[in-house]
Parts: sequence; structure tokens; C-alpha cells
Amino acid sequence: MATTTLSSSSREVTIGFGHPFVMIGERINPTGRKILAAEMKAGDYSRVVADAIAQVEAGAQMLDINAGIPLADEPAILAESIRRVQAVMDVPISIDSSIIEALEAGLGAYQGRALVNSTTGETEVLERVLPLVKKYDAAIVAISNDETGISEDPNERFKVAKKIVEHAADYGIKPQDVVVDPLVMPIGAISQAGNQVFELVRKLRSELKVNTTCGASNVSFGLPQRSGINNAFLPMLIAAGMTSAIVNPLHPELVQAIRAGDVLTGVDDGCTKWISAYKEPLKEGENPREGRRRRRA
Repeated sequence: MATTTLSSSSREVTIGFGHPFVMIGERINPTGRKILAAEMKAGDYSRVVADAIAQVEAGAQMLDINAGIPLADEPAILAESIRRVQAVMDVPISIDSSIIEALEAGLGAYQGRALVNSTTGETEVLERVLPLVKKYDAAIVAISNDETGISEDPNERFKVAKKIVEHAADYGIKPQDVVVDPLVMPIGAISQAGNQVFELVRKLRSELKVNTTCGASNVSFGLPQRSGINNAFLPMLIAAGMTSAIVNPLHPELVQAIRAGDVLTGVDDGCTKWISAYKEPLKEGENPREGRRRRRA
């Protein structure tokens, strides 16, 4: 089965079937964060660095970095953000931009094997992004929409994903280096959005044998108590075969739900990682075998 290997200068992360679910931290993104956007535009990267450290400490195995700020020098800001993060954290990075010049600047600054986020199935976009991915020996997030938009039919989205995988092969990019985003739609607007994604992820796994990722929190957009839906959605995605997602690891309940998904699908063999993360420390004088306090003489 497919494995996608990404790296920083000193650490590798594998996305793949039978491997722990990979959490890609989403916080370094100025969209909707006015303070962060203003700071990045002004050359202040202190919050970028702090967000990177906090997300990795919370459990993220990778970080997504986006610098999409209106009327700003996105290529320069993205490259500098990557340099600053790599100076303090050694996890692999997803370089996130829709602007080809920004992607190239980010890849040029990056030390390791990056994940490029992203390309769609539009032929013009593929012909611009895929040569860059090949040039820098990166992997690519493939979003399953094209010139026709986003279909509610999982079979149509599968066709777009297959097209991207085939075009990538024409550039010498292997299927295991194409990580498909099946597109999570808001469940409040499309009642079958969850089932559509589950069906598509299973099909991508069994037929294309590619890894998958998504912006998981999109599913709850516009609804109250979003965390309840998000925390239930992630283990269901894992059970369907999804192998990574862009999430906010600063929500401990979400991280716990993802780790539970690894336990329940048998990836966390013997529940060793779960126990390591959540076992309560022994109290003073407590016998680890008996689980109770020894009597004192």
C-alpha cells in the first residue's frame, strides 16, 4: 500500500495505511486572523514561531504554513516563515499557497522533502504546479475539483483525483506522492457530505491506493458546538481509510479522538501510544501491579 515520506532536515514522517494518522497543524494561516496577518506583513514572525512550537508540543507531526495576505509580498513572507519555523522545529512542512511564485519561494527556502498544498484538477493548474513538484522532489496535495467545480457525486470527484494522479505520473511523480483531498463539505448545507467523503476515501484507498488528507473542520462550518462534530468525524474518517488531515491540535479532545481512531483501527498496536499519552501517573506509595497504595509499617 502507498506510503508518502516527507522530511525536514532531521526528521521523517510517513503518511500511509497502517501508520499513525498524521496531524498537520493548521494554525500558521493568516486567513481570518487579522493580528497574525498584520504581524507577518510587518515582518514580525514571533507569533508564527510560537504557533509552530505550540502545535508540535500538542501533537502535530507536521505543520501547514500559509502566507496568503492581501497586498503583501506572499513569496517573501512564505519563505521567511518557513525559515523561521525550521529554525525552531524539526517537523516536515506543508507549503500552502495558490500562487506558483510563492510555492517556488517556499520550496527554495525549505530544507527537506516538503508537501506542496496544493493543485486542483484543472489542466492549466496541473501544468504549472506539477513541474515545480518534480523539480524539488516534493509530494503534492491533489484537490478533487476541476473546471466544472465541486461535484456532490463521489464518483465524479474520484475521476478528478484519478486525472491528477495520471498527470502527475506523466511528470515522473509517483502515485504515493499524490495525497488526495476529497473535499469535505459542510454537513449543515449538504446532509450527505459525511457519507460522500467516507465513500470517496474508501474508493481512493482501494482503487487508486493513494493517501488522503483534508481540512477536517469544514464539516461543521456554520453549526453550533462545532467541536462535537469534528471530534466524532475524525475517527470515522480514519476508519474509512483517511491517513492525514489539516487540523488544530490545540484542541486536546480532537487530538484524543484521533489517537482513539488509531487504537480502534489497530494501528496503535497494544495501545502503547495511547497508554503513554494518557496513563495516570502512580501516586506516591502506589503498587504498579496492584494499583493501590501499600500499607506503611
